[in-house]
Amino acid sequence: MPDQVRRGLNGVLVAESELSKIDGDAGRLSYRGYPIAELAERATFEETLYLLWNGSLPTRAELDPFSRELCSLRPIDAAVVQTLERLAQRDEDPMAALRTAVSMLSAGDPERDLVPTDSETIRRTGRRLTAKLPTVLAAYDRLRREEKPVEPSEELGHAANFLYMLTGTEPDEVAAETFDTALTLHADHGLNASTFTAMTVASTHADLYSAVTAGIGALSGPLHGGANQDVMEALLEVDESGDEPVEWTRSALDEGRRIPGWGHRVYSVKDPRAEILEARSDALAQSMGESRWCEYTRAIETYLTDEKGLVEQGIAPNVDFYSGSVYYQLGIPIDLYTPIFAMSRVGGWVAHVDEYLEDNRLIRPRSRYVGPDSRSVVPVEERSDSV
Repeated sequence: MPDQVRRGLNGVLVAESELSKIDGDAGRLSYRGYPIAELAERATFEETLYLLWNGSLPTRAELDPFSRELCSLRPIDAAVVQTLERLAQRDEDPMAALRTAVSMLSAGDPERDLVPTDSETIRRTGRRLTAKLPTVLAAYDRLRREEKPVEPSEELGHAANFLYMLTGTEPDEVAAETFDTALTLHADHGLNASTFTAMTVASTHADLYSAVTAGIGALSGPLHGGANQDVMEALLEVDESGDEPVEWTRSALDEGRRIPGWGHRVYSVKDPRAEILEARSDALAQSMGESRWCEYTRAIETYLTDEKGLVEQGIAPNVDFYSGSVYYQLGIPIDLYTPIFAMSRVGGWVAHVDEYLEDNRLIRPRSRYVGPDSRSVVPVEERSDSV
């Protein structure tokens, strides 16, 4: 039926894309034809960005100048830092602080007045945004802890540099590689709510800062970006309760609570990104000598899979079920998990905006009117309170 209403645009095709391919029934994800497991194992986040934005993995001669440019773009203006400091004094939510700062970044962009309708302009602005988001987020966290922001390093990769700016200490190889993998896994995932929001804004020929700010706003909602934080809070609750993970899970279900990190609008089987992060979480636990978070998640997953049969019902672990504990082991504050999602997903937002604007059409769906018809306006003095 051509006029059938699809709530949430469920199943509605609005665009064609060469960026992400998702097979929710088989549990497969690829970026531009490359399986996500291979990218996570063999490519860095910078290489993944280059792939998403340019269509192919870079050669060494292409990657080195690309990475150097990203490094050079990391610093943020003093005015942005001052704004972050004021927001920290007001104890602003980190996601809201990130949204505000990203909007403000346009003031320091020498090309802010250019209409972003060509790929080169979009990608140049995208590189600025992608390079600066980690600096903004790390600076905000340090300012709210009343510590001085750490200047970005030009010697570290994108992932390692963020951990360095956050803690003031260079991460070891396992930590840096684990976080780099997490960024790669979150870089793109089809037309999710935040990506579609960014595309919608860009389709009006608004600037990329507006599109990314809107994407951050969409990602801030708990139905989209907050599950990784919910997972870690649940694991901490398990730890503090003194109960065995299975006992805690059974009690939570008996109380009608939902176990965070389970179920996905696309995947009916275990999220392939969760498979990868599970292995990374194990490696990180071995490196740090702390395995309880891995043990908790594995016990909960085994119980929900084998005894409750959730996977057979199409409810399986998603990427958030493991990303929360990974970030926690890296020493990242829990309320930074969703902003980190944005820090990675900005690569996908930029790629989708660039792709859509190649053959742009203003995104303008319609709704079916179901309100009253044939009403007449009467003077205010003659209106009845019951009307």
